[in-house]
Amino acid sequence: MPEVHAKLSASGAKRWMACPPSVALEAEFPNESSVYAEEGTHAHALAELILRYNNGEMTKRKFNSDLKKLQADPLWSQEMQTYIEQYAHDVWELVNEAKAACKDAQVLFEQRLDFSAWVEEGFGTGDVVIIADGTVHVIDLKFGKGVGVSAVNNPQLRLYGLGALDTYGLLYDIDKIKMTIIQPRLEHTDTEELTVDELVKWAEEEVKPRAELAYAGEGEYCSGDHCRFCKAKGVCRARAEENLKLAQYDFREPPMLTPPEIADILGKVDELKKWVEDVANYALDAAVRKGIAFPGWKVVEGRSNRKYKDEVEVVKCLVEHGYEEKSLYNTKLKSLTDITKLIGSSNVDGFLAPYIIKPQGAPTLAPESDKRPVFQSAEAAKQDFSDDLLD
Repeated sequence: MPEVHAKLSASGAKRWMACPPSVALEAEFPNESSVYAEEGTHAHALAELILRYNNGEMTKRKFNSDLKKLQADPLWSQEMQTYIEQYAHDVWELVNEAKAACKDAQVLFEQRLDFSAWVEEGFGTGDVVIIADGTVHVIDLKFGKGVGVSAVNNPQLRLYGLGALDTYGLLYDIDKIKMTIIQPRLEHTDTEELTVDELVKWAEEEVKPRAELAYAGEGEYCSGDHCRFCKAKGVCRARAEENLKLAQYDFREPPMLTPPEIADILGKVDELKKWVEDVANYALDAAVRKGIAFPGWKVVEGRSNRKYKDEVEVVKCLVEHGYEEKSLYNTKLKSLTDITKLIGSSNVDGFLAPYIIKPQGAPTLAPESDKRPVFQSAEAAKQDFSDDLLD
């Protein structure tokens, strides 16, 4: 079944609420998938299959048949299977909790959640919806492994919660909405719980006005971290103007920059680097695929390294010239990432754990809001230990 996307999607809510006209700007760009998105879609399909089977919605034969089809896809891996099975286990614990509190608890999978009462034509898909004891619980699977996503004040999850409330509010007496994100690859789970009044107040006061602007293509452009997934991020003038402010900084010789000035620049560097990279990627794609010319620039062949045309023939040739075959190969253990795919993360963290170390990372500057502790070198730690002994 072909995917249908809402103009104002829940997944893009963080962006269009912060920058309403970005919706109209994005409409000029084609919808293009990525291997990460395709992997996520496959993981969701696997999760739905396992959960529906656990819920008694299909026979073992049907389950095995569908599972084989999913496992035959190149996107499937044993690592994915392991993580999704853990996700399904976590979901089922939540289902059992709900059923323990309410024997009539309902559990639904891949439900269309309509929140168009607040967002024009707005809808999304709830991976799991549990209804029990006056509470609607929406669970969202995120298969990415970049950073843990918070469920607190998360526009996407809240819109799903609104959709669940609007969909099931007439059938059940609902007074609380729970919204949970589960990221199995990061072993991360986070939940936000709101009353119906709190959620509706947020929708009326914050979502609806911004959604009306976004749907009409109106409002003010605003750059920020929400630009990350915007299709227009490489050509957006508002983002360019914001980042070029750093280029207009009143620079002096480095020895004359004060710590506050350097701190101000550091706070803008990451976003500036991302923007420059986005512009460069857009320009290359536009030049290669669309033939767009950029004054003073041309497309050339990049650097490449020589490689064997046929490894079998190479070995044969070298042996014929007197070289021993065993001297032509290196035996190397697979990377930890590949081993994890082979045996699963639970085994890596289990019987393999005593043989794995995590070296100290190199020092890097980070804002004070970063959750990591202040860097301490091995030498400094040793000195602190010596000082403690002397005290």
